[in-house]
Amino acid sequence: MKRGFASDNNAGAHPSVLTAIRKINSGHMIGYGDDPVTAEAIQLLKGAFGQQTEAFFCYNGTGANVLSLNAFTQSYHSIICAETAHINVDECGAPEKFTGCKVIAIPTQNGKIAPKAIKPWLHGFGFEHHSQPGIITITQTTELGTVYRPQEIRELADFAHTYNMKLHMDGARLSNAAAFLDLPLQAITTDCGVDVLSFGLTKNGGIFGEAVVFLNSQVPKGFKYFRKQSTQLHSKMRFISAQYCALLENDLWLKNAAHANEMAQILRNSLADIPGITITQPVESNGVFAIVPPHIIEPLMKDFFFYMWDEHRNEVRWMTSFDTTTKDIEDFVTRIKELL
Repeated sequence: MKRGFASDNNAGAHPSVLTAIRKINSGHMIGYGDDPVTAEAIQLLKGAFGQQTEAFFCYNGTGANVLSLNAFTQSYHSIICAETAHINVDECGAPEKFTGCKVIAIPTQNGKIAPKAIKPWLHGFGFEHHSQPGIITITQTTELGTVYRPQEIRELADFAHTYNMKLHMDGARLSNAAAFLDLPLQAITTDCGVDVLSFGLTKNGGIFGEAVVFLNSQVPKGFKYFRKQSTQLHSKMRFISAQYCALLENDLWLKNAAHANEMAQILRNSLADIPGITITQPVESNGVFAIVPPHIIEPLMKDFFFYMWDEHRNEVRWMTSFDTTTKDIEDFVTRIKELL
């Protein structure tokens, strides 16, 4: 099937991931995470994020976000995020349903939020008629493809901790951010004061499974019970863990993400001089956002599937993946020129 530019979710699995799964698909192993493959994956995560790390695997990104947010909130708390955040836009109300918390979405032009934008919402502490601010959540990379710099994350963490709040990071595309910044994973998470991380692999060559990683805070009492109660405890855990082993060993996670980022840059550069195409966000990861003439959108989608981002202004989102090729981009750009 032709590769499109809709989502890195649409890509297949990296061959090394499939090899790792086949390798552990023999004999019997104890279920629910008490197996040597899961133990190895957890050690690799400790190596990536710091020895204090505690990791828990679950099924998907929404589950990882819900588990992370629930770990440090009560139902009377509020969760503060960017208005474009996945938890606000694309999780069908799951954070509100399972945590009971009020989600407060902060307006943003680039997908990022800063303390000065959050501060007006921090009021009513101790006043029983108001939800109590409990946790700030950011996405790295953001839903607009932009990347938080380490200093920006540290400022948010210090700000959150000043108000006795926690900082959560939705790291569905954290690998792409690390590749763009040319920094280790620990340097843009643990070292910046992030308390809990949803660390994804699905968008970077995995099949299914995510990890909730506690970085600078102890695992809250009862967390493992909530993971089970939330239907996020996988019985054959080794099949999730093996994917993390494959991607973390020999920095495959970084190679995949760097390639996807490079393809996005090539796409951006190929579009730069085409009249009628306006790039709307800095290309800092594997996403290109552009306003295009409306008459080309439907026929272009038929040949190379992608998603609208803002139909009111004809803005589209084009995502590259670990398996995107320069030929894919050349064909795509050629078709755009033909339609124009």
